[in-house]
This record gives sequence, C-alpha cells and structure tokens, in this order.
Amino acid sequence: MMYIDSHAHVFSPEFAQDREEMLQRAQEAHVSEVYMPNIDLASIETMLQIEERHPWCHSLMGLHPCHVFQDYREVLTQMETWFEKRSFKGVGEAGLDYYWDKTFVPEQKEALRIQCGWAKKYQIPIVLHTRDAFQDTLEIIREQQDGTLRGIFHCFSGTVEEAEAAVDQNFMLGIGGVSTFKNGGLEPVLRAIDLKHLVLETDSPYLAPVPKRGKRNEPSYLPFVAHRVSEIKSLTLDEVAAGTTANAQRLFAR
Repeated sequence: MMYIDSHAHVFSPEFAQDREEMLQRAQEAHVSEVYMPNIDLASIETMLQIEERHPWCHSLMGLHPCHVFQDYREVLTQMETWFEKRSFKGVGEAGLDYYWDKTFVPEQKEALRIQCGWAKKYQIPIVLHTRDAFQDTLEIIREQQDGTLRGIFHCFSGTVEEAEAAVDQNFMLGIGGVSTFKNGGLEPVLRAIDLKHLVLETDSPYLAPVPKRGKRNEPSYLPFVAHRVSEIKSLTLDEVAAGTTANAQRLFAR
C-alpha cells in the first residue's frame, strides 16, 4: 500500500531542525511521493535542494496568493525564468485568498491568470489555493479553460455543488486533514464525488489530521486522512490508497 502526498511544504522553516527524520518517517508510513508547491522566491532554493537529495519529492513553481503584492509581475517574471532552466511537475501554489487581506485582490486575480497561462504553456497541472474566494477562482478557471487546463483545488472544503463545478473543469479535489475534523463538513462532498476525482494531501506543516490535530503536520500523517476517506466512502483502505495514488500519478504525468 502506497500513498502520494499531493501537497506538502516540506521546505518550510518549521522542518529545519528535523527535515531528514521527517522525510524518513514519511517513507516508513508508505508515502512514496511528495509534491511541493512553491510559495515565493525565498522558498525556491530549499525546495530544489530537497528534490535533489530526495528525487521522490517533486517541485512545483508558483506564487501563493498571500505573497502577491505590488511587485507581483516582477516576481512572476523571475519565477518563469526557472521554466527555461528545468522542468517542474506543476504550477503552484496559485489562487485567491480573501481571508487574510483584500488589499491586492486585483493583483491576485491577474497573478492567477498568468500562472494558468504557464500551466497551459508547459502542459502541467496547476494547484489552486482558494480561501473565501471559490466563486472568483472558479470564474477565472472557466475563463482560462481551453480544454487542456487541469489541476487540483487544494485543501477543498466547499459544498457538493462547488465540488461538482471544480470537477466539471477537469480539476481534482485535494482532501486533507479537514476531512478528519468533527465539524469539517466534508462528509457530503466525499459521499457525492467519485474517488477518481480525489487526491490526498497533508498541506504540511499545516492542518494536521485527527488524532494529531494542533501539532505540526507532516506527510507521515497522510494515512489518517486516507482512513477517514475510506470510512466516509465505505471503501477499504487499500482501495483509497490505490485510487488516489493512481489519480495523482495520472494528473502529474507529463
């Protein structure tokens, strides 16, 4: 039984003291691959160093909406030069976030459009962050969709209707620790949406699943998410592991 963590920031400073041990625990927990969505310019170096040392950890390139400021065009220009130097498994973490600050909403929207362009140009998936901004995010995805755009609505926590709208745009739903929370609200979505549209994630170091809630999250906790999905969908753990692993492999295959 193998798992794929489709979204983990293992380059985060929270892992600076025990990163090697944390990655070893992931492999012991049968996590065979980890996908690392970039955040900003500062996170690139550590991310690429991890990938070089651990080829089963894959780099994505993108600008997180919470790091979109007035200079976003210059930042994105610098980021795009990386695509000329090497390949990446995906674009991200891109998207819209209205929860923390709405100062740069127009800039966030344009940054998302630019990064959708990268995904189409390089024929790789885009990983989307959306917080208090689902409809605006979906509107941009519909606008940008040319039949080739694909990706993940990461850390999905919306309604069944929103889930169906995302799937209709050729996107998968990233299911993480929220699925294990007592009031996480994902049970209707997980019952309604076929397993073929789901991938597992931790969003490490954030949103640790029950029974680790409140602690620093890490990829070795992914089986807790898989177990909860199996309970809600009345599937075996093997079925969830095999299905979500195949989904991630198919999505990220060039």
